[in-house]
Amino acid sequence: MNKNPKNPTTLRISPVINKQDLEQFIKLPETIYADDPCWVTPLMLERKMFFSTKENPYFQHAKWQAWIAWRNDKPVGRISAQIDSMHLERYNDATGFFGFLDAENSQETFNALISTAEKWLKDQNINRIRGPFNLSINEEMGLLVEGFDTPPVFMMGHAKPYYSQLIEKCGYQKAVDTFAYMVSPNFETPRIMKRLVSKAGKRISIRAIDKKNYYQEIELLRDIFNDAWVDNWGFLPFTIAEFKELGKNLRFLINLDFIQIAELDDQPAAFIVAVPNINEAIKDLNGKLFPTGLLKLLWRLKVKYPKTARVPLMGVKKEFQNTRLGPLLAFMLIDTERKKLHARGATDIELSWILEDNAGMRNIIKSIGGREYKRYRVYEKNLLDSD
Repeated sequence: MNKNPKNPTTLRISPVINKQDLEQFIKLPETIYADDPCWVTPLMLERKMFFSTKENPYFQHAKWQAWIAWRNDKPVGRISAQIDSMHLERYNDATGFFGFLDAENSQETFNALISTAEKWLKDQNINRIRGPFNLSINEEMGLLVEGFDTPPVFMMGHAKPYYSQLIEKCGYQKAVDTFAYMVSPNFETPRIMKRLVSKAGKRISIRAIDKKNYYQEIELLRDIFNDAWVDNWGFLPFTIAEFKELGKNLRFLINLDFIQIAELDDQPAAFIVAVPNINEAIKDLNGKLFPTGLLKLLWRLKVKYPKTARVPLMGVKKEFQNTRLGPLLAFMLIDTERKKLHARGATDIELSWILEDNAGMRNIIKSIGGREYKRYRVYEKNLLDSD
């Protein structure tokens, strides 16, 4: 790194320590993606709440630090590092995380940002770094490595094609890939699913969430999710506070009929949540809700409705996953959801993210015409090797 203060091309890294720094950190990608028609500027108000240690329950079990890279007094990059006590307690693997990595096309800038995050983690006895996670595996996860030609949907990341190469040159290797699938809601039911429904469908009923007991139902969904995902790579359970906050946001953003629960023999066994693609609704707001952005957003979500949607949450209880009932529960939920979305005018539904080794779910999605259209990669590095 050039440290000569008289050199106009000097690169320096500064920590985010106050509200002004945080606002710069949030806004920085706007310069990196200024020439990218697929970039969607996030809502500034939402991002400030997300990074608030008082508002975001993630910070009840994690700490973080963020930095900005400057060249010639111009912001040219950013990165964060996180340490999650729940992950350390669960895995005991001395692993920390990086996230929110966006920067100019410069190996020097990537080296400086990543080495700064690594040092912060190493100073706190972290031996392995993994990412990107923004901030958690239960939020935006992975670096986009395929599918740069379409905008990201809600709560999915975007990137420049050069990111992966520059990260790998910093000594990072693939840990795992995940996929985003796009499917049309007017697919034809596969024959095998028709047979399974005819044989076992009477035992299964699909219902919408009980609005009168909303937060009890939200806790039920949390229990199903944590049970369903427990054996997945990198799994971390949602806390009660995290899922309650998620429930508050869903209540504001979506028609609650898009939260569906599958019951097997009258017992909750699986669930699915679909959300309108908020990115489609905010693309022209430039991150601002006021003075007119909020009204536009509400009208687009509640009246006009986006043409695209996403299924960000779905889970089938572990006891059914390796039985014939597992795929049937998943399919019946997807089938119910796609009909509701189709009735609201949705033309495309993203199912994401799906782990590369989740053959069962990937086969179900392919059987209904789903196509892999984006790939995200999580990288990792052993920090002991860089001493």
